[in-house]
Amino acid sequence: MIRNDHFTCEPWNVREVRLDLDRLGQSESIFALSNGHIGWRANLDEGEPHTIAGSYLNAVFEAVPLPYAETAYGYPEAGQTLVNVTDGKIIRLLVDDEPFDIRYGKLGSHERVLDLKTGLLTRTVEWESPAHHTVRVRSTRMVSLVDRALAAVLYEVEPIGAEVELVVQSELVANEPLDVKQGTDPRAADVTENPLAAELSAATERGAVLIHSTKGSYLRVAAAMEHVVRAPQGSETKCESDADWARFTVASRVKPGQRLTLVKFVAYGWSSLRSVPAMRSQVEGALAAAVAHGWKGLAAAQRRYLDSFWSRSDVELVGDDEVQQAIRFALFQVLQSAARAEQRAIPAKGLTGPGYDGHTFWDMETFVLPVLTYTAPDCVADALRWRHSILDLARDRARDLGLRGAAFPWRTIRGEECSGYWPASTAAFHINADIAEAVLRYVSATGDVRFEQSVGAELLIETARLWASLGHHDRNGEFRIDGVTGPDEYSALADNNLYTNLMAQRNLNAAADAAGRNPGIARRLKVTAAEVKAWRKAAASVYIPYEPDLRIHKQASQFTDHEHWDFAHTRADQYPLFLHFPYFDLYRKQVVKQADLVLAMHLRGDAFTAEEKARNFAYYEAITVRDSSLSSCTQAVIAAEVGHLRLAHDYLAEAALMDLDDLERNVRDGVHMGSAAGAWIAAVQGLGGMRHHGESLGFSPRLPAAIRKLTFRVTFLGRLIKVTVDRRRATYTLMRGRPLTFDHHGEPVRLGRARPLVRAIPPINPPPEPHQPAGREPTRRFLSSLAGEGGPAAKRPGRMGGSDPTSAPPSRPLPSGGRQPSRRRPSIRSRAPASARRRPGPSPP
Repeated sequence: MIRNDHFTCEPWNVREVRLDLDRLGQSESIFALSNGHIGWRANLDEGEPHTIAGSYLNAVFEAVPLPYAETAYGYPEAGQTLVNVTDGKIIRLLVDDEPFDIRYGKLGSHERVLDLKTGLLTRTVEWESPAHHTVRVRSTRMVSLVDRALAAVLYEVEPIGAEVELVVQSELVANEPLDVKQGTDPRAADVTENPLAAELSAATERGAVLIHSTKGSYLRVAAAMEHVVRAPQGSETKCESDADWARFTVASRVKPGQRLTLVKFVAYGWSSLRSVPAMRSQVEGALAAAVAHGWKGLAAAQRRYLDSFWSRSDVELVGDDEVQQAIRFALFQVLQSAARAEQRAIPAKGLTGPGYDGHTFWDMETFVLPVLTYTAPDCVADALRWRHSILDLARDRARDLGLRGAAFPWRTIRGEECSGYWPASTAAFHINADIAEAVLRYVSATGDVRFEQSVGAELLIETARLWASLGHHDRNGEFRIDGVTGPDEYSALADNNLYTNLMAQRNLNAAADAAGRNPGIARRLKVTAAEVKAWRKAAASVYIPYEPDLRIHKQASQFTDHEHWDFAHTRADQYPLFLHFPYFDLYRKQVVKQADLVLAMHLRGDAFTAEEKARNFAYYEAITVRDSSLSSCTQAVIAAEVGHLRLAHDYLAEAALMDLDDLERNVRDGVHMGSAAGAWIAAVQGLGGMRHHGESLGFSPRLPAAIRKLTFRVTFLGRLIKVTVDRRRATYTLMRGRPLTFDHHGEPVRLGRARPLVRAIPPINPPPEPHQPAGREPTRRFLSSLAGEGGPAAKRPGRMGGSDPTSAPPSRPLPSGGRQPSRRRPSIRSRAPASARRRPGPSPP
């Protein structure tokens, strides 16, 4: 079934049925392969044409200047940008001297399939050369999830109709031309031309190695290749190399019914310390292991790895086939971003593209790590060990800001702050509490005491020290945190951002608890009893902004006193707002870029009553424009909790389809990893009602009318729990581990191995349907009965509400009015723009 005019809708595959050069950038990101250490964009084997050529190694960056028109104390001094390293994907083909290039000759068929069960990307092409010789080319590509340093390509060519002379050229190319068009989108990457300086080039009989170093950050990168060839008798091979390239060539006459097969193994490594000989030995050793295993051995190991992952992580959804496919694709992308990162960060785009310069933000802890905590917890421990490895840099940054403890960077690759616009970066101190929250979540979900002792406790203590020095007690004794930026980047430098205050509260209490559990660590860090007492006092008296007249919580002090944004006179083409309006205007109006207070109700749901959640959600829904891909999943969670199940389904679909449908028209720069993680969050924590606060685990599942059944699995304290939900009941099955107690809709239940536990789903009386700013409604998912038996929930074109008047209730205008609906809106979520790297200016994250 065709899910759009580009990809088919299948449960376990993403299939591109035709090649569209206008969408080549999207396909390069969608079909990108990674393991958290190596990232290969899905550039065509022959290298051209491409939109963005990309081969990445996690944390390999180049330093870039951050010049300021007016400098000031505490501004970051340099930026960092992801480097396109040596490309090992390229395999060129000549057919009777004609280069295989899909822009010439006749393209009979072109199909690419990403198999989510095997982790393999397969491309099948039939091409007729300008000289009318036809060949079938099949390539299968892998980045190993098992062997961290390895990638491989199986490349097969066969003639159709007549004997031909085939020449296959397998290459390593450094400093390849990028041909990236520089635009004005602040989320796009800086382009660093020729970033690599040659250090070694060597060729063997069937392979080669290239070693380079980055010119400014002085990181050494090694790439090597080795080949296995099966070809008709009389074929000839040759291998040669130069400073920036190496080439292995196979020439063969091939008859119909015969095939030329090449297996290419590629190994990568990098280091800031190791020598050229050591790096050469490293990659050549990895290649030796690859050749020993062979293509079949690597592919079999990949399948076993993914079988294990899906057995403990799969989400099954009956009633919306498009969302089912998209959730699995999203989970696969999240896994790829972290599987072998091993104490490196998880960038906002993973290793699928250069967007945001390859930087890591708060997305990692707040969106990606929650998914991995319950599906692949070892990846979480490694990511947080990376945070711990940059702790000294965070301490230095706090001192620069006149604070105690640690102030982690808003955006970074190596650990230094890389944003030149401090109101939306340095002032977003909530990232420190987000890190603490990730530590708490991981430790309480795994019981990993050793991790707390070696990493977690120190992160909790140093971030708590930051809050104690950043906040103060006012004349009424309440603990205030003033002049900070919360998740909503349309409201900067606010006093008492509620999300920040509540997350800091939990951070302070957690640090006090950790110091008590780990007295040796507390002594090493010189934590005093008075300091712990001060943390407890601050947490107990944290200021909670509330508006009694409206009976809602304020996003921050004075927020509800601000003028409402003039939605009536905001055109559809003026979204996202940060590209069309000055931040000065956005900062002083009631308009919300992305879930902020609503995110607080998700992560600190224990701090709100059910009635408060419903009232808060209705109010903030009416002023939230979702100019960030990180918003819809959170809105799905709270919509489901308060009873707006159809709306929760709509937001789930938006998060899940963000990249497959290219809703924001910028997936060419890489997959939105936070939104990919958000698909799982919306399904499991939204419709599945999963909550994990402290030591408490609970489920309050409910399904919208279009979804008939939901099944998911989570790992918690060594147990594997399977949850199956229909509209009437929930069934809990303990797949692995000892019995445990948790809550079902607030009722304690105990689950053992003997038999599944079945509980009825209590009815809910939903409050009145909330309204969004006119034109910012999510696309309504229709009932599956309207779409055909078992088919996807049909949708109108575009991300936002379209012209169908029956699909959603009319929008209620705010005091400032409303605006006409749009079928599409431009790209959302933002980070520090390229201009901010040149001079201070607004930096949407």
